[in-house]
Amino acid sequence: MNSTITNASSTLEVPAVPSQNESPRCQYRFSNGKRCRFPGLESQSGFCSRHFHPILVALPASPNDSADLSADLLPELSEFSSGVDIRQFLARLLVQVTKGRVGPRRAAVLAYITNQLLHSHRAIKKESDDQPQEIIMDLPRPKRD
Repeated sequence: MNSTITNASSTLEVPAVPSQNESPRCQYRFSNGKRCRFPGLESQSGFCSRHFHPILVALPASPNDSADLSADLLPELSEFSSGVDIRQFLARLLVQVTKGRVGPRRAAVLAYITNQLLHSHRAIKKESDDQPQEIIMDLPRPKRD
């Protein structure tokens, strides 16, 4: 339903604005690329009732990313002062990811943080190596009998 506004010099076609009670079509796409013609429901992520249920079955349950996993990932409090501590943390993180308790996004964030910790360890070591060595020339003489 397009409205046409006619002026003496030109014609302007204004697209009709969909009404508020008109719901958009279902978001499901068939194998040929066409969309479903049934109305999609906002409460069902834009899918109609026919296509909403298969989507739920196809999607695995996502892990709760707000769950506290500190007891599993950090059994003993560690300062992450060595590469061994970070390696153990990453090994525990891998176990939790494979069990499905940690989502991929959260695992990526935690792995990135540990990567930054490793880089900071290297930077600290380099800073200590760059400082000039202090040579003390005041050595005691050997005792002679």
